[in-house]
Parts: sequence; C-alpha cells; structure tokens
Amino acid sequence: MNFPVPVSTDELLSNAAKEELYLKLIEQINKDFNLANEGIDFRLSTSPEELKIQLHEKIYRLIQYKFAEYLNLLYIIDVPEDQVKRLDGSDIVELSEQVTFLILKREWMKVWFRNRY
Repeated sequence: MNFPVPVSTDELLSNAAKEELYLKLIEQINKDFNLANEGIDFRLSTSPEELKIQLHEKIYRLIQYKFAEYLNLLYIIDVPEDQVKRLDGSDIVELSEQVTFLILKREWMKVWFRNRY
C-alpha cells in the first residue's frame, strides 16, 4: 500500500486520528524538535486544531528570530529541501504555514510507515 499523500494539514490530522496514530504523530514531533534542541512539548491531549496553531506559531518564530535553528530543524526532520525551496518566502505568515504542513507531512510519513512495516 502506498503512502496516501495528504493535500492539507486538516486532511493529514484527520487521517492520523482515523488511523489512531495521532498520539504517535505528537510523540514524533516532540522527539524531532527535541533532537533539534528546539524543545516543544505537545501534550498527548493536544487537539489537532491546537497542534496546528501552536506548531505554526513555533515555525513562524523560528523563521523570524532563529533562522539557523529553523534550518537545522528542517534537516533533522528530513523535510525535502526542494519542497522548501519551491515555497514563496515573501509572506512569512504564509511561508511558516506551508512549512508547518511540510513538517507535519514528513512526520506523518515516518509514523505511517513505522506503523505499516
């Protein structure tokens, strides 16, 4: 079975919940952010909507104030560089939202494959 590539953050979070992998997704996000020394500590009770908003805010702040750490985080999570380069960086709010989706997509892929194989 091929990885079902989500088209939006909402679809991704909905799929994670449906497959009962949402908690694993939160754990994966916490783990990778901590590996990048960008401690984020989402509780397992965090709702998908809260996760989306808080992650977006975190990425926005990293792009604004800690760009080297932001790049390191993308490297640790293994977000494809070509996908990041294709984004329009003229609006930081929009950019951080798109990067949040790329991060979630990569984390979801890790969790999904680990669950399958």
